[in-house]
Formats: sequence, structure tokens, C-alpha cells
Amino acid sequence: MKDEQTLRHKKKAFSGSKQPRKQRKALYNAPLHKLEKLVRCHLSKELRQKLGGRSARVKKGDKVKILRGRFKKHSGKVVEVDVANARIFVEGAVASKEKKSKKREAFVAIEPSNAMIIETDRKPKQTAKQ
Repeated sequence: MKDEQTLRHKKKAFSGSKQPRKQRKALYNAPLHKLEKLVRCHLSKELRQKLGGRSARVKKGDKVKILRGRFKKHSGKVVEVDVANARIFVEGAVASKEKKSKKREAFVAIEPSNAMIIETDRKPKQTAKQ
């Protein structure tokens, strides 16, 4: 009985509680090294075979394809990764803001789960030699 409970609690993201309010609180107050887990993207089929995994942390300079939202099917390089808010900024995904004859363009924040890494310069995972 106790083993089932511990397994169930380990699946939770940050806290051992089932309660949504405690999950949210733990997420909002989580340290940056734990928030890094939220800045992961799926890998393309070629990269899955090359790197030996299904997802990877997004890094500045990676080429990603946006799968959901207003910029669906758009691909570009990652300009910035915001770990604190778990968002990425992609080249070409911009929104224009007009304010009294001044036109300004700003990058749109995209959730990493809505993007897929197409190209990267990472090395494959090294397996432990037995």
C-alpha cells in the first residue's frame, strides 16, 4: 500500500501533493534548476535516432519548428530561452506594436511544448561502458 502511494507521488512535478493549488504554488516558487525541466522540446525523428532520446533542453541557436499557435509551421533559430517563465523566443515569430507613429517589433514568447527541435549541434549521449 505504501509503495503505491510513493510511486504516485513521485510522478508529480514538484511537490508530493495531489492538490492543484499546492502543485501551482510549488511551480511558482520552484528554483531555476528545477524549472529547467520545463524548457524541453521534442526532437525530430532524425535527431531522436542521432541523440538517442525523445526530447532535449532547448538552447540558444537551436533551429526549431513551431507546431501550435499563431506561428504554426514556422521554423527559425532560438534567439533567447527564458527559463524563469519557461518560454522560448524564435527568430521570425514577431508581433508588431504601434504606438503614436512609432512601429516596434517584439518577439513572441512560445511555450517549448509547442515546438520541435529540427537542428542542433549537440553530440549523441555517451552510454556507460560495462
